[in-house]
Amino acid sequence: MRILHVTNMYRPRLGGIEVFVEDLAERQASAGHEVTVLTPTPDTRPEPGPEPGRVRVVRAPVGLLHPFAPPHAHRTALAGAYDVVHAHLSVVSPFSTAVARSTDDAGIPTVLTVHSMLASKRPFVRAVRAIADWDRASVLWTAVSHAAAAEARSVLRAGTEVSVVGNAVDVDWWRAVPRHPRSGSPVTMVSVMRLAGRKRPFALLDAVERVVAESPEAVRLVVVGEGPLEARLRAEILGRGLGHAVVLTGRQTREQIRALYADADVYVAPAYQESFGIAALEARAAGLPVVAMRSGGVGEFVRDGVDGLLCEDDDTMAGALIRLVADAPLRTAIARHNVAQRPDHDWPRALAQFDEVYLQARRRRAAVLEAPAQSAASPGRSNGSSDSTDMTTIGVIAQGPTT
Repeated sequence: MRILHVTNMYRPRLGGIEVFVEDLAERQASAGHEVTVLTPTPDTRPEPGPEPGRVRVVRAPVGLLHPFAPPHAHRTALAGAYDVVHAHLSVVSPFSTAVARSTDDAGIPTVLTVHSMLASKRPFVRAVRAIADWDRASVLWTAVSHAAAAEARSVLRAGTEVSVVGNAVDVDWWRAVPRHPRSGSPVTMVSVMRLAGRKRPFALLDAVERVVAESPEAVRLVVVGEGPLEARLRAEILGRGLGHAVVLTGRQTREQIRALYADADVYVAPAYQESFGIAALEARAAGLPVVAMRSGGVGEFVRDGVDGLLCEDDDTMAGALIRLVADAPLRTAIARHNVAQRPDHDWPRALAQFDEVYLQARRRRAAVLEAPAQSAASPGRSNGSSDSTDMTTIGVIAQGPTT
C-alpha cells in the first residue's frame, strides 16, 4: 500500500506527535508498505543530507504567500498515486488540514487523526460549526484515546464516528533493560516533557517543592526535555533553592531515557490535557509507577492503585508523590506489577488497527464515488470552495493541547 502521512510537526522537532508519526511510518515501511511523510518542518540538521530510515520525507515549508500549504505540498500529495492519506491534527494544523482537503477533493481515501483534547476550544468550535460545515462524510476520523475521541465527537456534527486507535510504543524494547533494585535515598522521580506551558512544568515544580518540604526522605526530580520555558524554569529552580533536588537534563536519546528509568522510582506526568501520554506509556512499559492526572488519556493504560496513582488536581498530585516517597513497599508493589504485566499498547496491535482503518477509508471513498452526486454532498456544499475554508478551520481552531 502507498501511504502518505501529513503532519505539521516532524523531526528534528521532538514531541509526542513527532515521535509517533515517525515510528508509525517506519514500522509501516518495515511491514512492506511504501510510505512518505509530508511536513512543513524544515531540516535543521547541521549537515542536511539523505533522510535516515526507510521512509521518504518531503519537506514543504510554508511562507507568507502560502501560509497553510505551498503548491509543492499539494502536488506531492496529489501526484503520488497514494492509496490512503493519513493527516495528523495537533494544536494548530493548517498544513495538515489544507493538504487533507486537497486529497479528499481529489477522491483519495483520507484519514484524520486527532492527537488533541478539544475541551478548552469546544464553545468556540461549536460557534464556528454553526456557520461552517467542515466535517465531511467522505473522510474517516480517529483519535489517539477514548478521552480524545469523546471530546472530538462533542465538537463534530452529531453522529460523526470517531474510532480510537491508541498510540503505541515498542514495549519489549522499553522492558529490555531491567530496573535496578533500589533502597534508601534519594527517591528519584522522572518526567519527560516538552518544556511548554501546556505540559505544566511549573505545576510539577510546585508539587516537588512540597514533597521536599514534607517528606523525611531525600528526593530528586529529573526533568528530561527542552522547550521555550527552559531558561525560566532553570531560574525558578535556583530562585526556590531547589538546585539540589531538581535536575534539567535537556534533550536525551531514547537509550539515555531508558537507562534513566532503570535507576528511577516514579514517573510523573503533570499535564491536565494529556490526550494520550506516550512518555508515560514508555515509563509504564519500563516498569515505573506512574503518577498522572485522571483527566486525560493516561488513565487508559494506568489504573489507580495498580499501575500508578491518578490525581484530580495539583494538590492530590503532590499528595500522591509524598505517599509514594514515604511508602517504599507500595512503590515496590506497583513496580513489580508493571514489570510483570506488559501494557497492551504495542506496535503490532496499532499497525493492525490502522490497516483496518485504511481499509474502511477506502471502502467509504468507494461508496461516496458510487453514490449519486447529490447524496455525496453535505447540505450547503455546492462546490469545493466552501470545503477549502471549512477544512482549514478544523486545523487552525478546533484543537486543544497535544499529546
